[in-house]
Amino acid sequence: MDAGETIRIAEDDEHPFADARYFEHIKKINEVFYDQIKISDQKAAYIFTFMLAFLISSSEGRGVFTLGHYREAALLTVFASGALAVASVFSIICAIFVILPRRSAKTTTMFWGAWEQKRAVFTQAALKGDLGYLFREYLDNADVLAGIARDKYRFVTLAFRGLVVTVLSYVILLMVG
Repeated sequence: MDAGETIRIAEDDEHPFADARYFEHIKKINEVFYDQIKISDQKAAYIFTFMLAFLISSSEGRGVFTLGHYREAALLTVFASGALAVASVFSIICAIFVILPRRSAKTTTMFWGAWEQKRAVFTQAALKGDLGYLFREYLDNADVLAGIARDKYRFVTLAFRGLVVTVLSYVILLMVG
């Protein structure tokens, strides 16, 4: 299908489109959303790896999880230690939420988990040469991917904020301790 090539006009129950540029655009939207999902997973992996390495390699990082650390410490140290402990656990949990599998009420043939139930409809559309079906599938898939990307980026943002609080708390601990 070339850009500008006219394709059949959709029927009443289909999303109308007049030429291949709309089809190419919705395909591009799917690609961009998919890339954004992969990027959010990568960011979460970086945050998770950093937090884990920090907690394993830093005695100050490990120390904030022991009760003895708080017993005779100054108020600022207690506050910074508590903030570091909470923020680091929060960041790790948020990073894990980014990579957890997502469920969507809407599915398309582009999701392997829906293939069995969608295969027959896809085959029928292919036999009829129903380009409107393909357009709807890409459109519906863009909706699904947008929801997934939005959820993942929300948790990436939270994980990053937790990382910032962790670093600031650590700097305060180094300054006062």
